[in-house]
Amino acid sequence: MLIFETVISKSHVMQRLKITGLSKTYPNGTRALDGVSLDIPNGMFGLLGPNGAGKSTFMRILATLARPDAGAISFDGQDILQHPDELRNKLGYLPQDFGVYPGVSAEALLDHLAVLKGLTERWERREQIAALLQQTNLYSYRKQSVSTFSGGMRQRFGIAQALLGNPQLVIVDEPTAGLDPSERNRFHDLLCEIGEQIVVILSTHIVEDIHDLCPQMAVLASGRVILQGKPDELTGSLRGRLWRKAVSRDELSDLRALLPVISTRRVGGLTQVHVLAAERPGGAFEALEPGLEDVYFATLANQPGKEVLPC
Repeated sequence: MLIFETVISKSHVMQRLKITGLSKTYPNGTRALDGVSLDIPNGMFGLLGPNGAGKSTFMRILATLARPDAGAISFDGQDILQHPDELRNKLGYLPQDFGVYPGVSAEALLDHLAVLKGLTERWERREQIAALLQQTNLYSYRKQSVSTFSGGMRQRFGIAQALLGNPQLVIVDEPTAGLDPSERNRFHDLLCEIGEQIVVILSTHIVEDIHDLCPQMAVLASGRVILQGKPDELTGSLRGRLWRKAVSRDELSDLRALLPVISTRRVGGLTQVHVLAAERPGGAFEALEPGLEDVYFATLANQPGKEVLPC
């Protein structure tokens, strides 16, 4: 537990990440971000959105790997667009995809990355690396080349390198991809522990990850923030307005034309539809206790030109 005790002891001052009017358009004309503004305090913050929503572009800009066309970003009151090196000293980043050096062991590669992060004391590097390898369940594989790791093992290695150097801001992009349920739970425990004292941004399209971990969240779609708040409060806003009914495939198209269907799910050969309405749409519909997934689908369904998504 050495790594996390060190993090907590250094984090007496509340950090804050402030993003204002962030925009980014690629040379091919794709507008990845369109005026994104967020105020993110200490703790876990979830960024939820479908593939292509702009999440990875947003994460790369926050990690100082790309520059926006417009907007401002400050962390702990410092302009990180003007002074990116100041943030890099406090940053832990796990991208969606990352490469490794062939033939280099996990232990040796973490040591190399630790030096790049400014950990010059050999004993300090050894303690942090050993603790992180234990926490990510990779200690018994520490002498094995990372290039031979399975997808899940490589993802766990990425988590370990992101936590090197006691970061004050941790950015993780689709972190549970490739992890089995036990590994996913282990990773959730790690994030919860470090998220008590620092800013952790979790970008994902997996609703359960946000629900389980994040007291604050936002939904990003088409490069814009379309919803922000506390998961419990957002879920509560749908209470009494969500209805469910199982229908045949033939009935589904007619139902979509008549009612605001926000999502569909195949169950036992029938299609279960979720409808958002102030009153019961008909006697065959039953009231449904909303979940964060319903909030997500309802928000996306209200976007112009968006089709109803299957659960």
